[in-house]
Amino acid sequence: MLTKRIIPCLDIKDGRTVKGTNFVNLRDAGDPVALAAVYAEQGADELVFLDITATVDGRKTLIDLVRNVAHTINIPFTVGGGISSVADVSALLNAGADKISINSSAVRNPDLVNELALEFGSQCIVVAIDTRYVNDEHIVHTHGGRRPIELRTIAWAKEVEDRGAGEILLTSMDTDGTKAGFALELTAQISGVANIPVIASGGAGSMEHFVDVFTTGKADAGLAASIFHFKEIEIPMLKSYLREKGIEMRI
Repeated sequence: MLTKRIIPCLDIKDGRTVKGTNFVNLRDAGDPVALAAVYAEQGADELVFLDITATVDGRKTLIDLVRNVAHTINIPFTVGGGISSVADVSALLNAGADKISINSSAVRNPDLVNELALEFGSQCIVVAIDTRYVNDEHIVHTHGGRRPIELRTIAWAKEVEDRGAGEILLTSMDTDGTKAGFALELTAQISGVANIPVIASGGAGSMEHFVDVFTTGKADAGLAASIFHFKEIEIPMLKSYLREKGIEMRI
């Protein structure tokens, strides 16, 4: 059985880690370099760094901050925010990222997924999908969740896989920051149609929620932010708990 992954997420705004609820009401959660070091030491399987206002601000990801985080950790490191070209990806990989995450730029130009997968390999390309339930349908949103798009979430997930994405980072805007649990039904649907790993994000509030997302949701990885940033759950404790529940973990 493949091991499941626990992934802390650093949402970055103005060089600081922030966390909100349903993508709004952001509050400071600390220094990203210091947090990254703690998570690597605690046994996080990977780290995700998302410059959440890069696309809205019309700028590139904070390269120097990416470099500082990369120098601090020894675990796989995914970076997203404001990425729209081969040159952007090259710069981030040279700064120490292992994988890159694209969202708004993939929706705007789906051929970018093909281009990046061909240039760097699918294993390097994560497509992030921010989704909200609107009028009885799961709808893709871009620009940090600010802009609804005429794309259905499940169909888009399948399309990005066909175009060469190596992973899907699925964030439910409805559950994000609520600590009420992941969007299990949607996660299971995406996991069912996709033959690539699905990272579930949005809603983690307890260790039981991770059991649910790995079993009912069929996710390959569980991503969370506030419960780790504010020390509500420690990663070693979470991994031990999951192993006791029969879920394979790398300790």
